[in-house]
Amino acid sequence: MIRKIFILFRIGRRLAMSEAVDIISKIHQPPLIIKLFIKVFSFSFSKEKDLSDIKSDEDKLCESIQGMGTTFIKLGQFLATRPDIIGEEISKKLEKLQDRLPPFTMQEAKNILKESLGIENFNSILNLSEPVAAASIAQVHKAQINENGTIKDVAIKILRPEIKKVFNEEIDALMLLAYIIQSTITRTKRLKLVEVVFLLKEITNHEMDLRFEAAAANEYAENTKNDSGFYVPKIYWNYTSEKVLTLDWVEGVSIREKDLINDKKIDVKNIATSIIQHFLRHAVRDGFFHADMHQGNIFINESGQIVPIDFGIMGRIDKLNRRYLAEILFGFIQRDYKKVAEVHLIAGLVPNNVNVDELAQALRSIGEPIFGQSVKDISGGKLLKQLFDITEKFNMQTQPQLLLLQKTMVVVEGVARKLNPETNIWETSRPVLEKWLRETKDPINNFTETLKDSAEVLKKLPELPQMMEKANQALTFLASGQIPQNSNSYSAMKNKELEMKSFRNQSIIGLLLLVFIGFMVF
Repeated sequence: MIRKIFILFRIGRRLAMSEAVDIISKIHQPPLIIKLFIKVFSFSFSKEKDLSDIKSDEDKLCESIQGMGTTFIKLGQFLATRPDIIGEEISKKLEKLQDRLPPFTMQEAKNILKESLGIENFNSILNLSEPVAAASIAQVHKAQINENGTIKDVAIKILRPEIKKVFNEEIDALMLLAYIIQSTITRTKRLKLVEVVFLLKEITNHEMDLRFEAAAANEYAENTKNDSGFYVPKIYWNYTSEKVLTLDWVEGVSIREKDLINDKKIDVKNIATSIIQHFLRHAVRDGFFHADMHQGNIFINESGQIVPIDFGIMGRIDKLNRRYLAEILFGFIQRDYKKVAEVHLIAGLVPNNVNVDELAQALRSIGEPIFGQSVKDISGGKLLKQLFDITEKFNMQTQPQLLLLQKTMVVVEGVARKLNPETNIWETSRPVLEKWLRETKDPINNFTETLKDSAEVLKKLPELPQMMEKANQALTFLASGQIPQNSNSYSAMKNKELEMKSFRNQSIIGLLLLVFIGFMVF
């Protein structure tokens, strides 16, 4: 625990010396205790920082967080998805946070490869390049491997040395700070800061096991193998471990290089349409989508196919919410607001006592202004955000997986619009949604699905009561963003809280003893 305090002091100094707190204070005034904390830690004999440069507050905030290292970069990225905690304005500023750091050495990279893959596999790697990209958690090298007698160009992603240890030590120290704040400032209890930090720890530790990313890429490839014009790089499992991920090297052009794409005689308007349609198809058909589809993560290969990379952040949507999503978007396309309101009630997304006509009227207030806009200003992602804001007033619970989808949709639409500013989101979305709704309403298709589901239920009938209980808790978790109480994660979090409570009590007793001894001696 003493080490945690030392790390916390070190983090506090780093945070206090950055511009992050100054910029956030312009939007939200921190409590007095936080101001004193920053004042003490920011004391320095050196000259004051020059804040007069022309960079925006947004850029300064992102640069400050990047300068504080992996833990703060991940914390910033996580909080960007939680405007309910930090507010909409700060959340928007953090969306531009870049995940880039200087690379580590080739010798360190080779040592990790030897340790993770074994000498035999390491020796079979040919022409390992210097790092071609370096992020906060890992860096990427180009290389070649011999796959059944064929030389393959591959990308090898290698985890940073000691990154897991450093991250977990710092995040545990931040959890202690969250506990202290939550215990001393009553109004922060509703934010559940300890749980937020613990969730970040769980999510990032998954991201730091590259086998999870490999499994996500593999599942994504299976789902999309028949999607024309879309290709997910192949994973090479013999060269993949907790610290190493090996997959096909993508020989192509980044989506941001619009001129190069034009030079290759590839129709950028068609690519813009395809990006949106593929994204929607994966969300509503598979319930599994790439949740980090910015320009740097999309390439066009030599065959003109769309090739996504970096599968560390993926989104999932259950069957009910996929149906809900498709019906809602299609209802808006048809301007059938009564139908959209009825879907909310049927799916149980709003309470049964909500008046359908009142909800339809509220939905119309979102839809009609959108249809009055020019084609280039219409956004499905922004529509969903307004929809969640409106339905919250009718007691619809927040669905974190749909918030992730909505944020990703905004990014995907932005990518498409940079390729073709006149992309019509409604006309692009319509065929995908129509096809999926038609297939799911098809009686033969529904009968087959029912048989499959029934067979699974019959197999697991003895476990049904426990499964129903777990399912209920899982749905509660998804709806509220809280950790389910019967999970290992919940137990671990509670153990952490007990540990911190015990430390707090011991600290108070120790302080009282020091005061008592002081009185006795002096």
